[in-house]
Amino acid sequence: MTQHLKLRIHVSEPFDFERIAGTPDLTGWTVDHADPENEDWEVHLDAGFDFHERHIGRLLVSPRYVGEHLARMFDAIAGFPVRMAHRDDGAWHYAFTGMISERHEREEPDNGNI
Repeated sequence: MTQHLKLRIHVSEPFDFERIAGTPDLTGWTVDHADPENEDWEVHLDAGFDFHERHIGRLLVSPRYVGEHLARMFDAIAGFPVRMAHRDDGAWHYAFTGMISERHEREEPDNGNI
């Protein structure tokens, strides 16, 4: 089975996304990164958000600029520019832009406590 790639997405557009969703940052995972031929990744959000009276739990993430590939995210220092679509009436609709990066979980220091 393919390992889940944990992701962090910072949404920059629409400009009032933080007011709408309560946070500018989303976390989720995908397995679409395993196939280098995938031009888009379907990201399953850890906690979805409400947008125009609909709950969104998945996003389709694509490179923001023509000729780019999402695998370049692994080379980016501060994130990779993407556009994001949500599912509406059976089709994907692009409504967001932002930056995507791999999410690394922080381990809490043990401090010798049991």
